[in-house]
Amino acid sequence: MSDLRDLYQEVILDHGRNPRNFHALENPTCSLEGYNPLCGDKLTLYLKLDGDRIEEISFEGAGCAISTASASLLSEMLVGKTREDVSRIFASFHAMVTGEPGQAIDMDVLGKLAVFQGVCEYPARVKCASLSWHTLNAALDGASEPITTE
Repeated sequence: MSDLRDLYQEVILDHGRNPRNFHALENPTCSLEGYNPLCGDKLTLYLKLDGDRIEEISFEGAGCAISTASASLLSEMLVGKTREDVSRIFASFHAMVTGEPGQAIDMDVLGKLAVFQGVCEYPARVKCASLSWHTLNAALDGASEPITTE
Protein backbone atom coordinates (compact mmCIF):
# COMPACT_ATOMS: atom_id res chain seq x y z
CA MET A 1 0.00 0.00 0.00
CA SER A 2 2.91 2.35 0.73
CA ASP A 3 4.19 1.99 -2.85
CA LEU A 4 0.76 2.85 -4.19
CA ARG A 5 0.49 5.90 -1.93
CA ASP A 6 3.97 7.02 -3.09
CA LEU A 7 2.91 6.65 -6.73
CA TYR A 8 -0.25 8.67 -6.06
CA GLN A 9 1.76 11.43 -4.41
CA GLU A 10 4.14 11.44 -7.37
CA VAL A 11 1.29 11.87 -9.86
CA ILE A 12 -0.24 14.71 -7.83
CA LEU A 13 3.12 16.46 -7.50
CA ASP A 14 3.83 16.05 -11.23
CA HIS A 15 0.46 17.53 -12.25
CA GLY A 16 0.79 20.21 -9.57
CA ARG A 17 4.19 21.33 -10.85
CA ASN A 18 3.55 20.74 -14.56
CA PRO A 19 -0.18 21.14 -15.09
CA ARG A 20 -1.56 20.00 -18.41
CA ASN A 21 -3.83 22.31 -20.42
CA PHE A 22 -2.77 25.32 -18.35
CA HIS A 23 -3.72 28.20 -20.66
CA ALA A 24 -6.74 30.19 -21.76
CA LEU A 25 -8.73 28.84 -24.68
CA GLU A 26 -9.43 31.16 -27.57
CA ASN A 27 -13.16 31.60 -28.10
CA PRO A 28 -14.41 29.23 -25.40
CA THR A 29 -18.06 28.21 -25.42
CA CYS A 30 -18.09 29.03 -21.72
CA SER A 31 -15.70 29.90 -18.93
CA LEU A 32 -16.08 30.40 -15.21
CA GLU A 33 -14.00 31.41 -12.22
CA GLY A 34 -13.81 29.30 -9.08
CA TYR A 35 -12.41 30.22 -5.68
CA ASN A 36 -11.63 28.28 -2.51
CA PRO A 37 -11.43 30.91 0.27
CA LEU A 38 -10.18 28.36 2.82
CA CYS A 39 -6.98 27.65 0.89
CA GLY A 40 -6.80 30.60 -1.52
CA ASP A 41 -7.06 28.44 -4.64
CA LYS A 42 -8.37 30.37 -7.66
CA LEU A 43 -8.91 29.19 -11.20
CA THR A 44 -10.66 30.04 -14.41
CA LEU A 45 -11.93 27.05 -16.34
CA TYR A 46 -12.43 27.31 -20.12
CA LEU A 47 -14.59 24.94 -22.15
CA LYS A 48 -15.29 24.40 -25.83
CA LEU A 49 -18.40 22.33 -26.33
CA ASP A 50 -19.67 20.56 -29.40
CA GLY A 51 -23.32 20.12 -28.54
CA ASP A 52 -23.36 18.01 -25.39
CA ARG A 53 -19.73 16.89 -25.71
CA ILE A 54 -16.61 18.56 -24.30
CA GLU A 55 -14.25 19.31 -27.16
CA GLU A 56 -11.53 21.12 -25.18
CA ILE A 57 -10.83 22.09 -21.56
CA SER A 58 -8.14 24.32 -20.14
CA PHE A 59 -7.59 26.37 -17.03
CA GLU A 60 -5.51 29.16 -15.54
CA GLY A 61 -5.00 30.19 -11.96
CA ALA A 62 -3.03 29.57 -8.82
CA GLY A 63 -3.52 27.09 -6.06
CA CYS A 64 -2.07 24.30 -3.99
CA ALA A 65 -0.71 21.13 -5.59
CA ILE A 66 -3.95 19.21 -5.00
CA SER A 67 -6.14 21.89 -6.57
CA THR A 68 -3.85 22.33 -9.58
CA ALA A 69 -3.40 18.57 -10.07
CA SER A 70 -7.14 18.02 -9.88
CA ALA A 71 -7.80 20.64 -12.57
CA SER A 72 -4.99 19.22 -14.70
CA LEU A 73 -6.27 15.64 -14.52
CA LEU A 74 -9.85 16.82 -15.07
CA SER A 75 -8.72 18.65 -18.21
CA GLU A 76 -7.08 15.51 -19.57
CA MET A 77 -9.79 13.05 -18.65
CA LEU A 78 -12.95 14.82 -19.75
CA VAL A 79 -12.16 15.74 -23.35
CA GLY A 80 -14.65 13.91 -25.53
CA LYS A 81 -17.03 13.22 -22.64
CA THR A 82 -20.69 14.19 -22.57
CA ARG A 83 -22.46 16.07 -19.79
CA GLU A 84 -23.90 12.73 -18.66
CA ASP A 85 -20.39 11.24 -18.50
CA VAL A 86 -19.21 14.25 -16.48
CA SER A 87 -22.06 13.81 -13.99
CA ARG A 88 -21.25 10.12 -13.51
CA ILE A 89 -17.50 10.75 -13.11
CA PHE A 90 -18.07 13.67 -10.73
CA ALA A 91 -20.42 11.60 -8.56
CA SER A 92 -17.79 8.87 -8.22
CA PHE A 93 -14.99 11.38 -7.64
CA HIS A 94 -16.93 13.29 -4.98
CA ALA A 95 -17.96 10.06 -3.21
CA MET A 96 -14.30 9.00 -3.17
CA VAL A 97 -12.87 12.25 -1.76
CA THR A 98 -15.64 12.63 0.85
CA GLY A 99 -15.90 8.94 1.75
CA GLU A 100 -14.08 6.68 4.16
CA PRO A 101 -10.39 5.76 3.80
CA GLY A 102 -9.90 2.44 2.04
CA GLN A 103 -13.38 2.33 0.49
CA ALA A 104 -13.76 0.50 -2.80
CA ILE A 105 -13.64 2.76 -5.84
CA ASP A 106 -14.67 2.15 -9.43
CA MET A 107 -11.43 2.31 -11.40
CA ASP A 108 -13.36 1.96 -14.67
CA VAL A 109 -15.04 5.29 -13.95
CA LEU A 110 -12.24 7.13 -12.13
CA GLY A 111 -9.08 5.94 -13.84
CA LYS A 112 -6.17 8.26 -12.94
CA LEU A 113 -8.45 10.28 -10.64
CA ALA A 114 -7.94 7.49 -8.10
CA VAL A 115 -4.77 9.35 -7.09
CA PHE A 116 -7.05 11.56 -4.99
CA GLN A 117 -8.35 8.67 -2.88
CA GLY A 118 -6.21 9.73 0.09
CA VAL A 119 -7.83 13.20 0.18
CA CYS A 120 -10.70 11.75 2.23
CA GLU A 121 -8.28 11.46 5.14
CA TYR A 122 -7.80 15.26 5.12
CA PRO A 123 -11.23 16.96 5.13
CA ALA A 124 -9.75 20.44 4.62
CA ARG A 125 -8.29 19.24 1.27
CA VAL A 126 -11.60 18.02 -0.15
CA LYS A 127 -12.44 21.55 -1.28
CA CYS A 128 -9.02 21.85 -2.94
CA ALA A 129 -9.56 18.64 -4.91
CA SER A 130 -13.15 19.44 -5.87
CA LEU A 131 -12.85 23.15 -6.79
CA SER A 132 -12.32 22.53 -10.51
CA TRP A 133 -15.16 20.00 -10.54
CA HIS A 134 -17.66 22.36 -8.93
CA THR A 135 -16.51 25.08 -11.33
CA LEU A 136 -16.97 22.74 -14.28
CA ASN A 137 -20.48 21.73 -13.19
CA ALA A 138 -21.49 25.37 -12.69
CA ALA A 139 -20.08 26.33 -16.11
CA LEU A 140 -21.98 23.49 -17.78
CA ASP A 141 -25.13 24.67 -15.99
CA GLY A 142 -24.66 28.15 -17.49
CA ALA A 143 -23.52 30.02 -14.36
CA SER A 144 -22.01 33.43 -14.98
CA GLU A 145 -20.98 34.44 -11.46
CA PRO A 146 -17.78 33.03 -9.93
CA ILE A 147 -18.38 30.02 -7.73
CA THR A 148 -16.89 29.32 -4.32
CA THR A 149 -16.41 26.13 -2.36
CA GLU A 150 -17.97 27.79 0.72
